[in-house]
Amino acid sequence: MRRVAAVVVSALLVTGCAARTPLAPDASGEEIYQAICAACHGADLRGEIGPPLGPGSDAAAMTDEFYRVTITRGLGRMPSYGGTLSDEQVDRVIRYLRERQKEG
Repeated sequence: MRRVAAVVVSALLVTGCAARTPLAPDASGEEIYQAICAACHGADLRGEIGPPLGPGSDAAAMTDEFYRVTITRGLGRMPSYGGTLSDEQVDRVIRYLRERQKEG
């Protein structure tokens, strides 16, 4: 019974972090982040359900390739967005994160 409850809670967390509105193919990195990532990582990148991604965070030291793989394949509780975002959209999100990380 505990296992079933854990699976249900995990599923609710993941679905709560998914985009609720369709994205335009030419959406900016910030628009994509706010639509898909902010629910878990925070609108200000300070983290909530997911870890912080902003300036001074451990994530700021990660490579672009780490971000690319994590976004497209998922990692831990983070779902995969490889079927949701194009390679170009993933790159825009990464550029947005890098720009924000430099602000700190």
